[in-house]
Amino acid sequence: MAVGDGMERMRLVLTGSQDSDQEELDELTLRLRERLLELDVDDVELNRSGDIPAGAKPVDAIAVGALVVTVAPIALRSVLDLVRTWIETRPVRTVSITLGEDSLEMEAVSSADQQRLIDAFLAARGHEAEPAGGPGD
Repeated sequence: MAVGDGMERMRLVLTGSQDSDQEELDELTLRLRERLLELDVDDVELNRSGDIPAGAKPVDAIAVGALVVTVAPIALRSVLDLVRTWIETRPVRTVSITLGEDSLEMEAVSSADQQRLIDAFLAARGHEAEPAGGPGD
């Protein structure tokens, strides 16, 4: 999903926990958008498609919020690190990330496990594993 000037479009889909409702997930999506806009990204758009991520059971995925982030490849790690730290303290079951043909599903599991997933995701895209140390919450 490459766009002009070397920018790429990354799609983030938030899936709420079983007791989440659409209003709560919309609010969480807007908060994540605000945090992402603080980073060195080109744009963060709300995506109201309502798609349920592949593999999610409709009864488990009560509500879904989606964002499309336009970002330079050099800023991918900071976006992924922000999502990793953000999900740890929010009532979000998963954040599915799609970038081109690659996808990554982040869950509220240990930070070390998430960091390994991020490193593997970036390595698969040809980005060298840089040391973590992205934005906190």
